[in-house]
Amino acid sequence: MTNFACDMEYRQLSEEEFADLESRIMYEDNHILVVNKKVGEITQGDKTGDECLADSYKALIAARDCKPGKVFLGIPHRLDRPVSGICILAKTSKSLERLTEMFRNGDVHKTYWALCCGKPVPARGHLENWMTRNEKQNKSYIVKGEGTGAKLAKLNYRLLTSTERYHLVEVELLTGRHHQIRCQLSNIGCTIKGDLKYGAPRSNPDGGICLLARKISFIHPVRKVPVELTAPVPHTWKGLEDFSASLS
Repeated sequence: MTNFACDMEYRQLSEEEFADLESRIMYEDNHILVVNKKVGEITQGDKTGDECLADSYKALIAARDCKPGKVFLGIPHRLDRPVSGICILAKTSKSLERLTEMFRNGDVHKTYWALCCGKPVPARGHLENWMTRNEKQNKSYIVKGEGTGAKLAKLNYRLLTSTERYHLVEVELLTGRHHQIRCQLSNIGCTIKGDLKYGAPRSNPDGGICLLARKISFIHPVRKVPVELTAPVPHTWKGLEDFSASLS
């Protein structure tokens, strides 16, 4: 049983919080920690002052390992607050440096699932758009050319299945632009369910959007072995249980 009474730098987690955080660990060794992020969690601290995912897992590691002093957890990439799924944290400065470089160079391969309000036509395709970011609005826009600081955004997509009202689209992300999937899918009439910012007709009850960081694959930054992970489909994505199970 975990000793919750250790003298620690971090706040004491309740047993329920501890169990929840521990249950969402997908992979862990001495170098990296991979977790299943929930909708609404922030990867790192922001102006809201809400506790971020990294700090929550620092508290878990400190309690679980009865670790005095500070716990190192670096953040080589981020997921937007309303997005769920696979998030990688670095447990050492060496792994953080190497993972950051790997994300920058496209050596971490990411696949997302998006539950969309519209059906993509054609059912499979490649999207390339110049995109610009409005910092004040925290929103990205597709523009006609590469001027005004626009960056080229690339992704591949394919329709996986449809429910009575929504369409499950798989996205292979080829670049890492701000709100890239949300903006590019909306541009072809496939706004993500719950994504009011990019044109969805209504919000989701949990305030998130139906975008999941579903799969990730990379070469371990220290051990140099392949790592491949898949996140479960959120239980709130109704009608997709059988489809997801068929892929297991």
